[in-house]
Amino acid sequence: MERVKVGVVGVGYLGKIHAEKYARIPEAELIGVVDIDKDRCREVAARTNCRPFYQHLDILGQVEAVSIAVPTLSHYQIAKDFFLAGVDVLLEKPITSTVQEAGELNALAQERGVVFQVGHLERFNGALAAMNGVLKRPFLIESYRLSPFTGRGTDVDIVLDLMIHDIDIILNLVGSEIEGIEAIGMPFFSSQNDVAHARIAFKDGCVANISASRIAQERLRKMVILQRDAHIVVDYLKQSLLETRKEGKGTGGITVAEEVRENDPLEMELRAFLHSVQERTTPVVSGEDGQRALEVALQIVDVIGKSMKRWR
Repeated sequence: MERVKVGVVGVGYLGKIHAEKYARIPEAELIGVVDIDKDRCREVAARTNCRPFYQHLDILGQVEAVSIAVPTLSHYQIAKDFFLAGVDVLLEKPITSTVQEAGELNALAQERGVVFQVGHLERFNGALAAMNGVLKRPFLIESYRLSPFTGRGTDVDIVLDLMIHDIDIILNLVGSEIEGIEAIGMPFFSSQNDVAHARIAFKDGCVANISASRIAQERLRKMVILQRDAHIVVDYLKQSLLETRKEGKGTGGITVAEEVRENDPLEMELRAFLHSVQERTTPVVSGEDGQRALEVALQIVDVIGKSMKRWR
C-alpha cells in the first residue's frame, strides 16, 4: 500500500513531535510542515527532511492528510479549509472552541467523506488497552490528572487543557447519558481555572469524580474504577492496570493482578489515523467523540463559573 502524503500544521511543542514521528513511520510520507513562525518552521522542516510552509493554504493539493496542532481558536477555520479540499484531518484536542463549530466540522466531514480524528491521546495509552475484557459495569470512577505549573497551556481553562482527556475516556467507558454535573474550580497563577473538580452522575447509576490541576507538586495520571467484582487502578504514567478481584462469594479471598503495557501513545495515535486514512474506516476517536467531550467540558466550565459567583 502506498504511503500517505501527510503534513503537520502548527509545529510548536506538540506539532513538532507529530512531525518527528511521521518522519519515522513507514506508512507516512511527510511532505511538509506549516507554521507562521518561519524560523521555527524551517528548523523543524530541516530536522524532519521535508518542506517548510508558512500558511496552511499553501500545502493544499500536496497532502492527503494532516495533523493540526495550532491554538484551539484556529481549529475550526483551518480544519474546515482542509475538509473543503478533501483532506483527512487529525485535529488536536479540544476539537474546537464551541460546540456549534464542532457540529459544523462533523457535518462537513461527513458530507465530504473525509476521515476526522480528534487527538485525545490517552485513548491509546497501553494501560487502557489492558482493560479489554476487565471492565463490566462500573458504579464509581475517580480520576486524577495533576501537574506542576509550567506556564504552558494557560490560554485555556484547565478543564479544556487537562480534564477533557478524562472526560473523553469516562464517556467512552460508561456509555450512558449524563443525569447531572456538579463542579468547582478556581484560577491560581493564570486568568483561567488552574484547578477543577467535577462530579458527573450518569443515568445508569455510575458516578465519576474527576480532579485536574496544573498547580500540583507532582505529576499524577491515575483512574480508579469500582465495580461489583473488582477494584481497578489505571496508571497512565506507568502504563499499568492493577486489578483486585474477589474470589467466590462473601469475603473468601482476593486475586491481585498487574499488567503493564508500555507503548508510545502518540505514535499509536498517528498510526491509527494513517490506518483509517488508508482503509477509510471510522477513527478510534471520532469527531463525534471530540464534540461530546467538548460539550461536557464546557458544561463543567459553566457550572464552575456559577459556583464561583457564590464565593465572591
